[in-house]
Amino acid sequence: MTSAHNGPRVRPAIASIPAYVPGRPPAPRPGVPTYKLSSNENPYPPLPGVLEAATAAAATMNRYPDMGCTALYAALGEHLDVPADNLAAGAGSVAVLYHLLQAYCEAGDEVVYAWRSFEAYPIAVAVTGATSVQVPLGPEARHDLDAMAEAITDRTKVVIVCTPNNPTGPAVGRAELEAFLDRVPPHVVVVVDEAYREFVRIDDPVDAVALYRDRPNLVVMRTFAKAYGLAGFRVGYLVAAQPIASAVRACSLPFGVSAVAQAAAVASLEREADLLERVDALVAERERVVTALREQGWSVPDAQGNFVWLSLGDRTGEFAAAAEEAGVMVRPFAGEGARVSIGDPAGNDVFLKVAAGFAG
Repeated sequence: MTSAHNGPRVRPAIASIPAYVPGRPPAPRPGVPTYKLSSNENPYPPLPGVLEAATAAAATMNRYPDMGCTALYAALGEHLDVPADNLAAGAGSVAVLYHLLQAYCEAGDEVVYAWRSFEAYPIAVAVTGATSVQVPLGPEARHDLDAMAEAITDRTKVVIVCTPNNPTGPAVGRAELEAFLDRVPPHVVVVVDEAYREFVRIDDPVDAVALYRDRPNLVVMRTFAKAYGLAGFRVGYLVAAQPIASAVRACSLPFGVSAVAQAAAVASLEREADLLERVDALVAERERVVTALREQGWSVPDAQGNFVWLSLGDRTGEFAAAAEEAGVMVRPFAGEGARVSIGDPAGNDVFLKVAAGFAG
């Protein structure tokens, strides 16, 4: 029998990949209402018409989906006023990021991004064999774009800007992003991850699609998982100049976006007015939660997504356990803090009650 160390060997880069930690659902508890505030999900049920479109698409599950995402690209192209060959879709924007990094990175290359930021970034980078260059967040848990620009070397292939930043919440302004882009060499791909853009309410918001038209190295990543409420169907996309979009599509899994997901995404775009009403309601609830937390004494970073960040340090595990005991699941980051999604008001009120016991 062959011993284990003589068997197939995993690439060293794969062996060192950190595990992605999804938000846990609450365990059912008799007599205790439970709330999942750990995954930044939209708490609303599907928009009228979206479920019907998805159900109709499921009737042809014996057929492969449209690999070219023809209807989805046509709808997105009209919605965003971009050509179809500037689009690339995947099973969530995180899959699109994987494909992009596969297209541009290999061992010896570097990818620069803020930290803490989206926990999928170091995993996606490591899969390619490239090296992550993590630039610490600046004051108030914001991107330090000057430090990120200075971290770019001749080995840098990709820079990622997450705005609003997951899990801390602040968004980058348009003027500061443009100033940063002016400092990035033209051969370096800049990914602006706008997974939560619909929730942003700052004076100078970024619309990266408006910026990419004049910047051939700029990539815009967006998703249907958050504001559009299609987290369970996994469909995201990028907008980029044709050479980049084409390279990403070349790396994509064949038939990676299901027919159901494509149909639901197209139907969601057709109902955006209704969607934005829901987003406004979530933003109002976010502001209520942030105001309450600050009144309790918390120093909450500027929350521009559908979540809030509590910097808890060594008390993070204790807080998460107390929240779970009260029926609320949050997303703890050991030794740093907890990200708490904005859910329905009843769940948010339970979270606020727990937070009050840890304030100060």
